[in-house]
Amino acid sequence: MNHTRGSRGGRLKKAILLAVLVLGPLGGGRGPAAGGQDSVDLDVQLTKVRDQILELRTRLEAEQKKEATVLSSLDRIALNKSILKNELDLYGLHLAKAGREQAALKKAVPPLKAKLDREKQAMTSTLVTLYKYGRFSFLQFFFQSEDIRTFVSESKSLTFLVQYQQDVLHSYQSTLAKHAAAERSLKLKKAELAGLIDAVQVKRKELEAEEARNKARIGEIQHSKALTQQTLNELNERAQQLQQLMDKLAKQEITLPVPFVPLYEKKGKLPWPMAGKVITRFGLEKHPQFNTATKNNGIEIAPESKDSIVRSVHAGRVVYADYFQGYGNLVILDHGLGYYSLYGHCSSFLIKKSDWVTDEQPLAMVGDAGSLKGTCLHLEIRFKAQPLNPLQWLLRR
Repeated sequence: MNHTRGSRGGRLKKAILLAVLVLGPLGGGRGPAAGGQDSVDLDVQLTKVRDQILELRTRLEAEQKKEATVLSSLDRIALNKSILKNELDLYGLHLAKAGREQAALKKAVPPLKAKLDREKQAMTSTLVTLYKYGRFSFLQFFFQSEDIRTFVSESKSLTFLVQYQQDVLHSYQSTLAKHAAAERSLKLKKAELAGLIDAVQVKRKELEAEEARNKARIGEIQHSKALTQQTLNELNERAQQLQQLMDKLAKQEITLPVPFVPLYEKKGKLPWPMAGKVITRFGLEKHPQFNTATKNNGIEIAPESKDSIVRSVHAGRVVYADYFQGYGNLVILDHGLGYYSLYGHCSSFLIKKSDWVTDEQPLAMVGDAGSLKGTCLHLEIRFKAQPLNPLQWLLRR
């Protein structure tokens, strides 16, 4: 009889220990990862792109209020394209962010499911134990105990087990709620990703339509003598305005960093700003159809590879980085001692005004803004605001 009571007490303590071991410590669960620094970086990029879109839309509104000219019609198309490209970038960032959040949710669901299974097992164990010992009334349990010490010990154990079962139940309910919330969030995130993918496809079609409109407009200009002449007149006006800007910049002196290699020492040795074919040469250019002449203050390079990055030909300071009609997004570098390099028709900037750049540092992405010849880079080299032939300064190839 004594052996029976001792065995029952041992089994009770073992059942409680098993329940604790099966469940593990209550609480301490971690929710889905928020993405950490990656999420913060994406938010910064999203803000930057939104600001760029707002700036472009403001510029487009201002352009639409101006007198309609050939160049302004090209500018409006170029601005629309830039807005659409930035919107595509925005959707791309949203996709990246949503993808990371979805991955975090997918990672969080299995541990929650495993925790639910453990808690179910723990509740089963405690309920079986309570059911087994619950068949005895309090008086029966008291009289069948060997002594008061055994009664107190076993009654405390049962009380602890009851309390523990309640804790397990609360934890289970909490885990169940978290698991359901994670599953709902995952479902919503999948729907969000599907919606973003559809929006990207719509924007791509809009961009393709704008590209086609730009191509049609350039074709219209190239096949009309009147439009060609009007465009050349407008380009000459823009060239004069650029000359005025260069005259102004030439009067400003910059403090050169030390050590410094003067640009004139690199004549014939400058690296090319990008790989590609020269499609427009320096000097007078005759129109093949209308026999009209145009003076080119630089050269134009069409990219031949997927590398669309425009790089600096020499170290210097960015003294201009903005849109300039006829040249698109334009970067001007001051190399000191009166030497400058100009980079036009860019689609976007990788630097900003007042930045110091090194040799072959990325400046911008090549584009077709302000160009009548498609995607290409307009490059100029100037000394005291006067244009020089860039081919005499770049490495021979």
